[in-house]
Amino acid sequence: MNNTLLVVDDAAIVREKIKEAARSAGWEIVGEARNGKEAVERFTELRPLAMTIDLVMPEYDGIYALREIMAIDPNAKVVVVSALGQKNVLKDAFKLGATDFIVKPFDKRTLVKTLEQFASAAEPALMGG
Repeated sequence: MNNTLLVVDDAAIVREKIKEAARSAGWEIVGEARNGKEAVERFTELRPLAMTIDLVMPEYDGIYALREIMAIDPNAKVVVVSALGQKNVLKDAFKLGATDFIVKPFDKRTLVKTLEQFASAAEPALMGG
């Protein structure tokens, strides 16, 4: 199975930076979304191994998307990539099932290292069949 990633952020430049970092580590970008509503739609359609999501977005935010995605797949691997410093919102994200948190502006190596943890965790399950 390929390491597939869905990238969710309302800022195109941030999506591009995440995609560039992930591709350099061998990830396949299967889709992207600009808000929480699109994130839920793309996740349902694509079922990626992992996804990144911003918390502050127009229309529907990352908390909404996270709640909906975890209802669809409680084992979803979701990394919050956000500049948000409000601890309560971040706590909510982890309570809902976020797997990790990376602060914007992010370091490419930090993002790649976080994604690699998902890839290595998925391999034994696939091998064990």
